[in-house]
Amino acid sequence: MAGCCNNDAKFDGLSSDYKRRLWLVIAINAIMFAVEMGAGHMARSQALQADALDFLGDALTYGLSLAVIGASVRVRTNAALIKAVSLLVMGFWVMGSTLYRVFYVGVPEAQIMGVIGFMALVANLASVALLVRYKDGDANVRSVWLCSRNDAIGNVAVMLAAAGVWGTTTGWPDLLVAGIMGALFLSSALQIFRQAVDERRALAQPVT
Repeated sequence: MAGCCNNDAKFDGLSSDYKRRLWLVIAINAIMFAVEMGAGHMARSQALQADALDFLGDALTYGLSLAVIGASVRVRTNAALIKAVSLLVMGFWVMGSTLYRVFYVGVPEAQIMGVIGFMALVANLASVALLVRYKDGDANVRSVWLCSRNDAIGNVAVMLAAAGVWGTTTGWPDLLVAGIMGALFLSSALQIFRQAVDERRALAQPVT
């Protein structure tokens, strides 16, 4: 995933169209968190639960993004840094819980994983379609895009995990995908952090 960090002026979210789209994406994520977490417990799927946690984190951080639109660069970059930290926490949690589940006896329900993974993919593709025209904004706006894109990638991975569980009758594909998703959270956190820091540095530089 390539970074998008420079000192040029970037879209900061001050658009009624962007705000409407963001509200829709927040609603989609909140609904899918409830659906996927329940299904993850039913299916005993670590990958589904990791993806559900991502939905919850996205709904909360998108709300933060919406709240700071129009604020100063310092406030917006602070919000982006908070989101980077939350992604780090989620990434480490998913990694840790996946390692723990390596020793868990039980095979996830592949059919539930596949059906719910497909539903989540449709929801996230809708979110991506709503946000794609604003993918190259400042750190606050770009963090929203990265999270939505990650969700769509994660849903494809969950469906692949479901196929792997069904084909191997073991839980290893589920655990592998959960670990990959954890790494994706960490990678996105690093991108957001770097862009937010670059924007803060640019703010501190004297105008010539």
